[in-house]
Amino acid sequence: MKSYAEEKTAKLPRLYNGLQTAVVTFDQEAGQHVLEIVATGKHKSTFVASVRGEDMYGCLDQCIHKLEQQLRRHKDRVRDRQGPPHEQTMVPQRPDEE
Repeated sequence: MKSYAEEKTAKLPRLYNGLQTAVVTFDQEAGQHVLEIVATGKHKSTFVASVRGEDMYGCLDQCIHKLEQQLRRHKDRVRDRQGPPHEQTMVPQRPDEE
């Protein structure tokens, strides 16, 4: 299970380059498996996904899917915040033709 989790979490940095660590926690409560992944990124960004279920492998896949969605949304927000380059925002003035 540990090698499967390492393999899956190794693919997360390709979605968001600023990802620094990912901690996977396996637990069992009331006969169900509880899996939680806490990933930290640059500028104190924290991404958390947790799933309860019967199948540990299925829980891990669902957690990875949730984290991928969070990372994509965060990357889109950061990219949208930057705005277009200055050259694209300036409109050249035309002299009035007479």
